[in-house]
Amino acid sequence: MSVVIVGAGLAGLVAARALRAAGREVVVLEARDRVGGRLFGREIGNGQWVDLGGQWVGATQHRARNLLRELGLATYPTYNQGKNVFYWSGRRTYYRGLVPRFNPIALLDFARAQARLDRMARQVPLDAPWTAPRAREWDGQTFETWIQRNAKTASARSLFRLFAEAVFCTEASELSLLHALFYTHSGDDTTTLGSVASGAQEERIQGGARMICLRLAEPLGDAVRLGQPVIGIRQTEGGAVVRTATDSFAAERVIVALPPHLTYRIDYDPPLPASRAQLVQRMPAGSVIKCIAIYEAPFWRAAGLTGQVTSNTGPVKVTFDNSLPDDPRGILVGFMEGADARRMGRVSQDERREAFLACAVRYFGDQAAHAIDYLDLDWSAEPWTGGCYGAHFAPGVWSAFGDMLRAPCGRIHWAGADTGVKWSGYMDGAVESGERAAAEVLAAARA
Repeated sequence: MSVVIVGAGLAGLVAARALRAAGREVVVLEARDRVGGRLFGREIGNGQWVDLGGQWVGATQHRARNLLRELGLATYPTYNQGKNVFYWSGRRTYYRGLVPRFNPIALLDFARAQARLDRMARQVPLDAPWTAPRAREWDGQTFETWIQRNAKTASARSLFRLFAEAVFCTEASELSLLHALFYTHSGDDTTTLGSVASGAQEERIQGGARMICLRLAEPLGDAVRLGQPVIGIRQTEGGAVVRTATDSFAAERVIVALPPHLTYRIDYDPPLPASRAQLVQRMPAGSVIKCIAIYEAPFWRAAGLTGQVTSNTGPVKVTFDNSLPDDPRGILVGFMEGADARRMGRVSQDERREAFLACAVRYFGDQAAHAIDYLDLDWSAEPWTGGCYGAHFAPGVWSAFGDMLRAPCGRIHWAGADTGVKWSGYMDGAVESGERAAAEVLAAARA
């Protein structure tokens, strides 16, 4: 049985690996001139690479961690020693742990609402969010609506809005409450999603996350075809034909492992079910620009700081220490997200550098102005991605179309981090989705 896989990101390559191990013939078609999809790095001299795409794995991301071990890839902890910076309404203070110290009334308000959000999230079935007891009620409102009804203080509301920007790369007003609950449950809880220690940002990968896809692609050899954007898939009674601009590939089954909104670019014959087409039209990607400033040394460490920032003043509201082991340079990574990313995506990279360094000076002092290099990537401008970190659901989408997210359409199966059940949108969710799609194909062959 031959299988064509569309997309050489993590999910597509995991599916190819599983099918090849089961003795199936595979071809992986990738539009870019590289493998990796949203896992992408850039060389910064001395043989060192930095991640401009996904980079972290957490303690409960078991599938991703197992894969790393199988591929012989080591991890190292995100730097987390010292105090974090809290810059709120023009005032800079410091704190340890996850939640900043601010007005006790606002802190209690936030804690109560956070606990309520986590309780609600646990009621959402990960494999079928639309079946939650209050699914239609929750899917009929935005996350912003919930914030206004449940957080009474301005500071607590701002923290929840920052959570929406940092996790979904969109504004709370654009996001279904049901999707926020599903995603929170998928990533364990709000604390895990936002944490370094025992959280989603706990560890990084030696050599960069791109190494996962390079290792997966290597044994596949010329079965991975680069520079081959798929323009059409025609299903027949006995199989399928996948077309690029220059070639056609016959297969018995097809796995499409792309961000959902990109799947709509492909011409399907016969057309996909209307509900599937309607679904992917309603799954926009988030808006984020990942920014990296490189310094001669990680000066913030000498000041007893982790390099982590929580701020309500943009365009960079979240930063981390992204320095590399065995390299003397200091690296700060920051994110322009949601509305900030859309605004800064309209200006030049030089202007973004100026804005990033201005934020860094605000958080870490005058030394932060003296970066020796700067690089960034606006993922919304990437034609074969169209946004990051992943897709999100507007109100009403889970209830009306959610059952089509993973449902095969004839001989076409769907993979990608956004179709993951556990750790949806993360590397772990991508691995899960690739394994699931491969299992569906193998099961169909046995039927």
